[in-house]
This record gives sequence, C-alpha cells and structure tokens, in this order.
Amino acid sequence: MNERDRGESPLATAPGGPAVPDWARQLSKLLDGAVRIPGTELRIGLDPILGALLPELGDALTAVLSLTLLSVAYRERVPKLVLWRMLINVAIDAILGAIPVLGDVFDFAFKANEKNLALIERHRGDPQRPATLGDKLVVAGVAVGALGLLSLPIVATVWLVRVLMAGSN
Repeated sequence: MNERDRGESPLATAPGGPAVPDWARQLSKLLDGAVRIPGTELRIGLDPILGALLPELGDALTAVLSLTLLSVAYRERVPKLVLWRMLINVAIDAILGAIPVLGDVFDFAFKANEKNLALIERHRGDPQRPATLGDKLVVAGVAVGALGLLSLPIVATVWLVRVLMAGSN
C-alpha cells in the first residue's frame, strides 16, 4: 500500500516516518482557513462561521472535530506535554469562541487547528524530543490557573465564615 492509498500526501512525508494524513491537513484547513476573504490574504474557516451561525452548538461541534487531531498526534508519538498543549488550544478555542461576536473574532484570529497541526509536524515521531519552553509555559500557566480556580471557592468560603464570625461578635 502506498502513501496515496493510505490517504497521505507524498509531498508531506518527512524523514523519520509517514506523513501526517491528508484528512488531518484538510480538516485543519476546513476549520481554520477554507475560504480566502476577497481582496485580502486573510482566510476564514468553518470554526468562526459555525460559531456565528449556531452559537455554542457550532463551537461545541468544531471543538469535537478539533479533538480528532489529538488522535493523529498520539499516533505520531507526539510527547505528552505537547498533547496537553494541543488540548489546551482546543479548550481555549472552544471556551473563548463561545462568547457571542467577540468569540467569533477570536476564532478567526486564533486558528487552534493550524497551531495543533504545526505542533504535530514539529514533534511527530520522536516522543523523547523535548517540548519547547513555550509548550511548558502554556501547560504550566493553565495548571496554575486551574488550581487558582479550584481554590477560589475554598478561599471565598473561609473569608465568608470569618466575616460572619466577626459580625456576630
């Protein structure tokens, strides 16, 4: 079976293994840059369009489609930290993209699928290759932010109990 029979482009084959499948490249292009805006070099994909036409539902649908790139990354032996970075890109795109109007502008500019495809191509085939400083900072920043959000109810409860106790004395 040759590369074309597996749905892969022979032009996309890099040293060290088979190419990222064409369907993954096409999905990324479809979601982030399928159509050139006339008179400009800017491209728009289904992600911001569906987000505008079907608020929340369109963002959820495109997020599920974006998650399929994680399966490609896993198959391509992308390091775990980079997989986390990709998941964070999808989450940021879905969460911020769900904000009416501003989220659609964000989707147009952020292009999570193009970012994730580039991460796959940069790290594929070498799980021992270290993640970049940027990958580490993104994952660490999200981890710190998540811990902060998780601790917020605890801190608020302790503060409220202290205020109520001080008010009863």
